[in-house]
Amino acid sequence: MQFAKDSFYLALQQRLAGVDPMRTVTVNGATVPAILVPENLAPSSAERLPNVFYVEWGAASVVAGHAGSGALMSIDCVISYYTLGTVASMVDRGRAMGQLDTELLDICQPQSTEKMDYTQSPTVDLGTRVFWTLPVFGEKSKNATEQGADKHPDARVEREVQITIYFFTEVALS
Repeated sequence: MQFAKDSFYLALQQRLAGVDPMRTVTVNGATVPAILVPENLAPSSAERLPNVFYVEWGAASVVAGHAGSGALMSIDCVISYYTLGTVASMVDRGRAMGQLDTELLDICQPQSTEKMDYTQSPTVDLGTRVFWTLPVFGEKSKNATEQGADKHPDARVEREVQITIYFFTEVALS
């Protein structure tokens, strides 16, 4: 399962670098495209940053009727992000959120990538693909000025996007 997760994440990260080379984040002194997996970060990582895509994994299961050696599996994925806008007055938060939404749509196309083993150098093509559903955009969350005081009184606008990833398990060769 980890190979599928890594392949999906790294495909989106590489695509983001092509779509918007300026959308970056610095992690542990390295500047990378602004898409991160919290489970791969140190537990002491600071609070989430604006204008960064965060990939989180949910439940995994075997797709009905596809069990056995080389089973077809699915795993739920949530990509979340928020923005404060690009100007001090934050009056462009909607436009900034729209730009993030467009970038996410762009990097999710095409809806597949090769499944690779990134634990080796050079990486190894595992001979199957990882593919996924179109993103399902959740309703934009309201900011503090629209709903009163909440856990983020900084007037951020947030979004969560649902995607289901599909992949074949590796076949153990004896």
